[in-house]
Amino acid sequence: MKDGCHKRATTGNPVQSGFTGYRVVARYDNPFFHVNRQSRIMFVASKLTTFLTQPLAWVALLLLITLLLIKSRPAWAVRLGSFTLAGLLVLGWEPLPDALLRQLEQRYPPVGRQQIAAQTVGVVVLGGALESAYVWSVPGQSALNDAAERLTEALALLHQQPQLKLLFTGGEGELLGSDLTEAERARLFFEAQGVLPAQIIYEAASRTTYENALLSKTVPGVDASQPWLLLTSAMHMPRAMATFRKVGWNVTAYPVDFRAGMHTPWVQYSMDQGVKKWRMALHEIIGLLAYRLSGRA
Repeated sequence: MKDGCHKRATTGNPVQSGFTGYRVVARYDNPFFHVNRQSRIMFVASKLTTFLTQPLAWVALLLLITLLLIKSRPAWAVRLGSFTLAGLLVLGWEPLPDALLRQLEQRYPPVGRQQIAAQTVGVVVLGGALESAYVWSVPGQSALNDAAERLTEALALLHQQPQLKLLFTGGEGELLGSDLTEAERARLFFEAQGVLPAQIIYEAASRTTYENALLSKTVPGVDASQPWLLLTSAMHMPRAMATFRKVGWNVTAYPVDFRAGMHTPWVQYSMDQGVKKWRMALHEIIGLLAYRLSGRA
């Protein structure tokens, strides 16, 4: 394989049976995987601090504090409860989170396929478009999430410019991961779409954007000094570009999966979508700040 990983026989998982009898396993003896202990600590910390990006968790915390204040500070409890209710209602008004998402998405404008420089050698596709492994329970069917454009646009690029290499990077991003890495799931998707195995290289050990950038450089046949496209969601592009360039990649942004559009109607209201957009915006803003403070971007 070209992905810096070794193979071993699969179990009887019905989805894996379409994976030519093997599955990719992260190669932990790779010295680049053990970047340092800080890398693993930050991965775990990023999973444990998701509370900061969950607006409803803030609401739950404020409600808990309100309950604790009812007997000792009833007036304060009323004020805090009113504030919490108002905040909950505001979370559903989409123009606010869209404004934050738009600031992230507009840093790198969309690129037409015809605008790709002739010297570009390939496109790095970041994971994140596939549902968790436990959802992949139907043989022969792929399970994509809201960021599916990371894969569908990559397919369009391959069809229009088949000379490009495609490097998919993504291991197991869950804190309690499964045996089926994201690279394996991506391989199942691309093979189902009729893409020849020789057109795509897989990196299956990375768990974060930083490791995407670092470990992809170690894949045989990949020269990070050559011009590459970097394909990921537009809101994620500022952090991804800063990280890849910090590590030494020669990349040009190819953003996809735009969520905020050019403007949002002021009457757009959805508690479900509003909370979801707040979570995405906070995840990227806090993530970019953490990467800069740690010297990774």
